[in-house]
Amino acid sequence: MAISSPGIGSNLDVNSIVTQLIAIDSQPLAVLTKRQTSFQAKLSAIGSVKSALSSFQTAVSGLSDISKFQGASVSAADATIATASGSSIAVPGTYALQVTSLAQAQKLVAPGQTTSNTAIGSGTLSFDFGTISGGSATNGQYAGASFTSNASGVKTVTIDPANNTLAGIRDAINAAKIGVTATILNDGGTTPYRMVLTQASTGVSNSIKISVAGDAGLSALLGQDPAGVQALTENQTAANAEFKIDGIAVSKPSNTVTDVLPGVTLNLRGKTAAGVSTSVTVARDTAAIANSVTQFVTAYNQITQTLTNVSSYDAATKSAAVLNGDSSIRSVQNQIRDVLNAPVSGGNSAYSVLSEIGVSLQKNGSLALDSTKLQTAIDSNFSDIAGLFAAVGKSTDSQVTFTGATANTKPGAYPVTISQLARQGSAVGASGITGAGGAKTTGSAAAGLTVDGTNDSLTVLLDGVSTSISLTQQTYASADSLATEIQTQINAASAFSTAGSSATVTNNAGVLTITSNKTGSASNSAASVTGGNGKTNILGANPTVTAAYDTAITSGVNDTLDVQLDGVTKSITLAAGNYSFASIAAELQGKINGATEFSTPGLALKVTQNAGVLSILSNTYGAKSSVTIASGTALAALFGGTAPTATAGLDVIGTINGASAVGVGQLLTGATGDGSEGLTLVADGATLGARGTINYSQGYAFQLNKLLTGLLGANGPMTSRTDGINASLKSLAKSKVDLSATIAQNEKRYRAQYTALDSIISKMNTTSSYLTQQLASIAKNS
Repeated sequence: MAISSPGIGSNLDVNSIVTQLIAIDSQPLAVLTKRQTSFQAKLSAIGSVKSALSSFQTAVSGLSDISKFQGASVSAADATIATASGSSIAVPGTYALQVTSLAQAQKLVAPGQTTSNTAIGSGTLSFDFGTISGGSATNGQYAGASFTSNASGVKTVTIDPANNTLAGIRDAINAAKIGVTATILNDGGTTPYRMVLTQASTGVSNSIKISVAGDAGLSALLGQDPAGVQALTENQTAANAEFKIDGIAVSKPSNTVTDVLPGVTLNLRGKTAAGVSTSVTVARDTAAIANSVTQFVTAYNQITQTLTNVSSYDAATKSAAVLNGDSSIRSVQNQIRDVLNAPVSGGNSAYSVLSEIGVSLQKNGSLALDSTKLQTAIDSNFSDIAGLFAAVGKSTDSQVTFTGATANTKPGAYPVTISQLARQGSAVGASGITGAGGAKTTGSAAAGLTVDGTNDSLTVLLDGVSTSISLTQQTYASADSLATEIQTQINAASAFSTAGSSATVTNNAGVLTITSNKTGSASNSAASVTGGNGKTNILGANPTVTAAYDTAITSGVNDTLDVQLDGVTKSITLAAGNYSFASIAAELQGKINGATEFSTPGLALKVTQNAGVLSILSNTYGAKSSVTIASGTALAALFGGTAPTATAGLDVIGTINGASAVGVGQLLTGATGDGSEGLTLVADGATLGARGTINYSQGYAFQLNKLLTGLLGANGPMTSRTDGINASLKSLAKSKVDLSATIAQNEKRYRAQYTALDSIISKMNTTSSYLTQQLASIAKNS
């Protein structure tokens, strides 16, 4: 096959011709590429602007927090005694602090065990927390003391065959996370393994009581009733922090104290020497405010410079920045400047424009700070600086509290009226607690029946009155006869009859019991034999003293209540025992608040009593708040057999700015469509009608943060501009692809055409040569 190339036969430069034609066709492609480069540069510049705006928003967002401008500087002179910190509500001043003792948590030690992995017993441990009072403590054991629950809720731990060793019990207690930590120590003795229980919370009201239901071995190890049998030994007593502020004695359960000086947190760390104090100083944190204002000026100037750089024009060099003349950048600049050009309104503040605190707008669009003028403004009106930067709501009624606003809330002064106050759901007993019993003393051994000069006197304490009685000397026919004699002598004593007190003495298999005829702890009822030569002979060496009580709870008889709290229902079981009015109220509150069904959703209530009538109050406000006790075996003992009267909670009702507001619990929120939309407040107190005014303002940092959210949002100009450029780039890319395809087709067509022309010219040249030869031959032969 012959080898051919375009132009060989015709001397026509086909490749050069096609290349030149394609170069002409490709000129629009270069234009498109140049436009692509321009758009990509703009896209990069817009990206840098968005990044700068985002950084600016981060800065102003932090400065829109009111706490940045209302801080307090709090310090303690001696950090070994205390450290201190404060919030915006701390009142400036210097306070003398004397620390007598620090708060501490109770620690209990269990009896020693031979090993830590031998089975001890199974059952349920019920931990209650409260105050030990009265009596005395010897070698870590209490005598004559009482225990009052703090009603924080009884916590239970289940011990079963899988964890009934000392180590297993330790692990079960720790896993339950009930606020008590269990550890095991080896003391090196014959029974060296000893469990130590440490209460996580300090304070006298957080002592531990442990009730054990189950095997005797478990009870012998951990049964702990400060008013009764105690298996454990206390080696650290729960104690409050005791200190003085400016000579005023204070007792607190924790070494972290937040409620003595408003807005000040004291962290007590050590004791002061007797008669010596250290100072706690509270001052306005003016440096923090000056720093915050400086940060605002710096952040504003940075974004202003960035916007100027990307949109500037240099007349000297006649060169323009990438986004020079870009309408979106111009719009952003104008909107930011417009914020600063308008005064802050609605706040009822001493300041409404930045120039009043030394911040002024310069001709080039930047801000300048006069530090001297700023410091003067801070010294003059410290609390009003915040209103220039943050969103601030101030109430003219001390019992109406501004809590927040939304982006829809407009600045302004909004009058508040309350037509219905919020109420908590409650249940109040229809009648009082029943089942009261008198105090008594029961002998520990059968009484001796022969009374002579060696055992004929008894010193009796009855209802707070103490006196001695003398028994008739004789041999009594029976314990019943002796009981009658003792009862007669007690009731004949003038000290008791004058006080209106009397007693009943009974016999049970020779063991005598002396019971006060006054019942209930409210009567200060007590009955015991405190001395006399006949005490041991008649009552034994260790008589049992039982305090008077207002009601008795018996397991399986009258110990349950079905409680519904804010729509959640749970059956609770009260611990068996004798209770005063106050202690049964605490027991009921503790059991309800300790139930997971209530505590998990954050529900709780408070139980109080008045002359034996129980009142139960939900901790929540509003129409959804309710307390109902309709059934249970304890209904008769605690509420006289009739379900307590339930009163549903109420939502607050009122107006803000004259428009009906939305009330949920104590929270009142401005109506949709009104200027107060989204403004929220809490109305407390007991007054209906006009309740003052909420003055709401939006400072510059808050306004800029809101503006920037819109500018950078999905529908904002920065996003729209980016989307527009990306759309243009996409269109240009498609145009380039289409044009490239056309150019390729044209090149193919050009090459085909000129190749065909080359062939025609070649043929014509061949024909021309032939004809020339023929003509020459004819001429030669003619």
